[in-house]
Amino acid sequence: MKVAVPTRNNMVDEHFGHCEYYTVFTIENTDVVKSEILESPQGCGCKSNIASVLKELGVELMLAGNIGGGAINVLNNNGISVVRGCDGDVVSLIHDYINGELVDSGESCKQHEHHGQQNHSEDGHQCGHGN
Repeated sequence: MKVAVPTRNNMVDEHFGHCEYYTVFTIENTDVVKSEILESPQGCGCKSNIASVLKELGVELMLAGNIGGGAINVLNNNGISVVRGCDGDVVSLIHDYINGELVDSGESCKQHEHHGQQNHSEDGHQCGHGN
């Protein structure tokens, strides 16, 4: 299984469509066997070709911070599920996913140019998951 995370400086980017790059993790059983960097196209994520590129790579899941409804629809139409409300270090995040500790926040960006403030801890993340 492949999982993509919008990333900036090894942290989940606050906004899917404006991330620096995507970290794509390949998971076999409960192990990360590979991680790779996919450069982000410039512009809005829902209007770029990123969903089809991720689909071609075999990505099945996006672990995202803030993401709008349009981007979710485009990803879903390409067979990619989305977990919203994630933040923090991408390596810690993927291990929490593997351990079944992530829950979708249920919240999407209401505005296209929304850049909400999040409370980032130095070594953790928030995805609406339990500890």
